[in-house]
Amino acid sequence: MKKQPPVREEDYQHPVDIDEELGLFDHPKNVKRLLFGFFTCVALLLMVDFFFHKHTLFPWEGAFGFYAVYGFVACVVLVLVAKYILRPLVMRKEDYYD
Repeated sequence: MKKQPPVREEDYQHPVDIDEELGLFDHPKNVKRLLFGFFTCVALLLMVDFFFHKHTLFPWEGAFGFYAVYGFVACVVLVLVAKYILRPLVMRKEDYYD
């Protein structure tokens, strides 16, 4: 496995000259670590689903990964409703305050 050189601030092209330090998530290595942590948590929680007894009211609630899929679908629906239904309702013209 080839070791990659560290990321330096000079390696990044900024559209304007800024005098800021690089943030935590500006380094690709840190982003990869975060994603690895998220995916590890998801895998562990799905494995717990095998051993955890659920007291369900409806038969489909007992399906493997039901709550993960339900939460993901609900989140996607929420974003789509906000973008395509609510945004046009509250949006004003660009020169509204002129």
